[in-house]
Amino acid sequence: MQLTRYTDFGIRTLMYLALSPERETLFRIAEITEVFDLSANHVSKIVHHLGKEGYLQTVRGKAGGFKLGKPADQINIGVLVRTLENSLSPIDCSKPYCRFSPACQLKGVLAEAVDAYLAVLDKYSLADVVSNRDELRALLPDLTIPVLEL
Repeated sequence: MQLTRYTDFGIRTLMYLALSPERETLFRIAEITEVFDLSANHVSKIVHHLGKEGYLQTVRGKAGGFKLGKPADQINIGVLVRTLENSLSPIDCSKPYCRFSPACQLKGVLAEAVDAYLAVLDKYSLADVVSNRDELRALLPDLTIPVLEL
């Protein structure tokens, strides 16, 4: 099973924020786009979605930005993936219609596989996936984007 880029970028954004829980200033979309070389429009949509779902606390306006909406150890990766993915179904038997569909047992096998996949993700929090904070920080570029003090 492969996650969509939307989910991938959402998780990366949260990981980046979780690397600096002590940071006083808000994060900005421009910072995320520079670090991960992503489109600002795409990151804006992800940040908006994560904010609506409570993963981010967002502040609008000139001095606005965002930060984690809850501690990293309270953000479950499995729940996050379920929130960001439109569909976790590995196949669509209706397009084109599969003649085997009425008696197919593969659908059940694949559903079981997805459940197992999500069960593994459910074991981990955002804090778990950034527990090697120093190694991850060492991989980040030096940013040239000015950060506004609040």
